[in-house]
Amino acid sequence: MSTTAHIIPYDPEKPATAEAAKLWATAYRAEKPPRVGTARTFYGAGPDGGHAVISALGAGYAKEGPDARKERVRKAVGAAVKSVKGLEDLAKLTVEAADEPQAAAAAAHLALYKFSLKTSPASPFAPDAQVPVPEKVEIVPSASSEEWVRGVVTARAQNLARTLMELPANMMTPTAFTERVQKEFAGLDNVEIIVRDAAWAEAKGMNAFLSVTHGSAQPAKFLEIHYKGAANKDAQPLALVGKGITFDTGGISLKPRAGMQDMRADMGGAAVVVATTLAAAQLKLPINLVVTTPLTENMPGGRATKPGDIVYAMNGKSIQIDNTDAEGRLVLSDAIYYTATEYKPHTLIDVATLTGAMGYALSEVFTGVFSSSDDLWEQLRSAGESEYDRFWRMPLDEDFGPQIYGTNADLCNTGGSQGGSCTAALFLKAFTPGIEAEGDEPPKLRWAHVDIAGVMEHTRPTPYMEKGMSGRPVRPLVEFLRRISQQ
Repeated sequence: MSTTAHIIPYDPEKPATAEAAKLWATAYRAEKPPRVGTARTFYGAGPDGGHAVISALGAGYAKEGPDARKERVRKAVGAAVKSVKGLEDLAKLTVEAADEPQAAAAAAHLALYKFSLKTSPASPFAPDAQVPVPEKVEIVPSASSEEWVRGVVTARAQNLARTLMELPANMMTPTAFTERVQKEFAGLDNVEIIVRDAAWAEAKGMNAFLSVTHGSAQPAKFLEIHYKGAANKDAQPLALVGKGITFDTGGISLKPRAGMQDMRADMGGAAVVVATTLAAAQLKLPINLVVTTPLTENMPGGRATKPGDIVYAMNGKSIQIDNTDAEGRLVLSDAIYYTATEYKPHTLIDVATLTGAMGYALSEVFTGVFSSSDDLWEQLRSAGESEYDRFWRMPLDEDFGPQIYGTNADLCNTGGSQGGSCTAALFLKAFTPGIEAEGDEPPKLRWAHVDIAGVMEHTRPTPYMEKGMSGRPVRPLVEFLRRISQQ
């Protein structure tokens, strides 16, 4: 027999129903209300004979601002879902979502997610499993709405990014990545997917990208996704570029073995931009997008690039590769330049697990953003606050230049340990044409570099996220695109 559960985010200062208030009074007799996300399960007390789960929204909920209320709902719903998701016979969750339905939907789907490749019971994430991954438990709102649907789509997209990042590198090669993307986008309108190979990249002069591919036996790929959702299919697009290192050993500059298995998620930038675009297409956002992801492993080998080697990137600049473990900026440099010059977007955002220094700076709390545009930064910041997946602006400043300008080439791919995230961003700036004003003319391109290395993995659980690869920041990027598309 299957079991159902009824999730009730509860504001003690404004009880939703008399039944919920009665259950609340049974659980909490103290005057001080419990903290946000404290959940209690009442077995058999649900409206359909299933379980009822009361989860606290905390004192002063109604007085909070809109962004803070959304996060309280996420915590309350997520904690409630996590408290019952371990029930073996659980088949359906009903969520009271009259208040902040998008936040409630997102939290429920994020909290239910749990990656595993154990074989008993059969894992839905196994290589031969169904795509898209079916959900074991049905999640429905007490009353459906457009906002609820949006929350479901964005959370599922984030869960896809989590899955791509969690799958081991032998199951998520560059080829497997492109094949999975094609399956996920199958049947969606206004979408074109192009998979290019190393020969194409060589013809384009992408020597920085190709320098990273040389040590691997896996064929490199360059993936493009074109989504034309705007009424004018020829309107200037917005571009997303994602770093796609499907496994990073560091190359000849080999990483320490401790924690190297986490480098299966070094394609997190590619996973995030692909998942963001999938959500945009599923929501039918009226916007044109160009998405590119250079995909390769970074491996040592007889043909691998050596420290001290110099290559010429697609834009003609020479690069001295002092550290082969600073490979992300190499693949991105050609991808950014190609995307900017080939498709001439009005805005370009690259997303990458780029520098360990970002984790030291911001831990897993904020995502670091470097931007040439104040208004683009403000739009990203606002979207991040709305989803409580927050961004922090970092300095994009030429005063970091001496750290990467002092070799025998135009640029060096590393500037040392000091300010490592800042020198990496400055390196990418050299391959992003159109971001500087020319005379009285404003910049032709708005650019933001999003370094997700710190937020790549949750090392501690939250009320609506388990430990593991995070898929961040898919939700704020989808919200950013939604707002842009309405302008």
